[in-house]
Amino acid sequence: MKRELALEFARVTEAAALAASKWIGRGDKELADKAAVDAMRIMLNELKIKGEIVIGEGEIDEAPMLYIGEKVGLKEGESENFTEVDIAVDPVEGTRMTAQGQANAIAVLAVGNKGSFLRAPDMYMEKLVVNSGAKGVIDLEKPLIENIKNVAKALNKSLQELTIMILDKPRHTKIIKDLQEIGIKVFALPDGDVAGSILTSIVDSEVDVLYGIGGAPEGVISAAVIRAMGGDMQARLKLRSEVKGVSLENDKISAFEKSRCEAMGLRVGDVLKLDDLVKDDEIIFSATGITTGDLLEGVRRKGNIARTQTLLIRGKSKTIRYINAVHNLEYKHESIINIIK
Repeated sequence: MKRELALEFARVTEAAALAASKWIGRGDKELADKAAVDAMRIMLNELKIKGEIVIGEGEIDEAPMLYIGEKVGLKEGESENFTEVDIAVDPVEGTRMTAQGQANAIAVLAVGNKGSFLRAPDMYMEKLVVNSGAKGVIDLEKPLIENIKNVAKALNKSLQELTIMILDKPRHTKIIKDLQEIGIKVFALPDGDVAGSILTSIVDSEVDVLYGIGGAPEGVISAAVIRAMGGDMQARLKLRSEVKGVSLENDKISAFEKSRCEAMGLRVGDVLKLDDLVKDDEIIFSATGITTGDLLEGVRRKGNIARTQTLLIRGKSKTIRYINAVHNLEYKHESIINIIK
C-alpha cells in the first residue's frame, strides 16, 4: 500500500470520532454509532481505493451500518489503478462508553492487502494478547495460568509484577478473582478490547497481557494492530451458548454461528494463531480518541474548533505515530459538516 494512504485513513477515523463526539454523555449509543458510521463511509468513499469491508457491523440488510461485503472508495476516475484493499472497521469501539461519557471510546479501522484478514462471523472470540517480549510463548491450548507464568518468565517479571487487562464481564468474574488471589494486578475494562490489546504493546503502558472473551470482529482488528506492533496473539471462536449459557435462544443462535463458520471453512474451538488472523505485515491501523482514556485523548471542542488525537501505525515499517490535530469545523467537507458539527 502507498505510504500516503496512511494519512488518508487517519482522516477517516478523525471524522468518525468528531461525529460521535456530538453524542458523548447523551445516553443514545445508536445515534453515536450511526453518526460515526455515516462520517466514516463518506470519507472512505473519497479515497482512491477499491476497498471492501470484511470486518464490519453486520450484514447488508442491517444498513446503514458499514456492512460486511460493502464496497467503498472513489467511484469516479481511473479506478482500475486504485489500490485494492480489505478494511476492518469499528466506527465506535465503546458505544456505551460514548453514550455514558465514560473513558476509552475510540474510532478504529485497519486496512490490509486483499485477503489479509480472517473472515469470520460476528460471534464471540477468546483472545490472548502479549507484546513483542513474549512473542512465541503463548498457547491457548494450555491453561491460562500456565500461559501467564510463561509470559512472566519471558518478560523477566514475577507474577506480582504482571498487569493483565480483562473485560469486566460476568463471564470473567472468577478468572479475575483467581488472578488477584495469586497477586496479579488486573485492570478490568467495561468495554473496548481493541484499546486494551494496543495497551499491551505501547511503550509507556504497564499492561503486559490482555485476556478474555469478546467480539470476533474486534479480535481481527486487534490482531491487525498487534501484528503491526510486533506483538503476538492467539484466539478461538466461541459459540454463544458456551459464553452466555444454554437456552433455547442461545442454542438457536449457536447453531447458526456454527453453520456460518463451516461455510467459511472455520471450525469453532480451533486455536487461531496470529498468521491465521492477519496474513501479512502490510497493515495500516488508525484509531482516534472519542473520549479520553488510557490510550488516547478524546475529542475536545470550543465553538467550531475541535482537537483530536490519533494513533497511526504502519505495519511494514513498524512506525507508530501520534497525530494531534486541530480542526476548524467550518471548513470540513460539506457532505459531513452537518454530521460532525
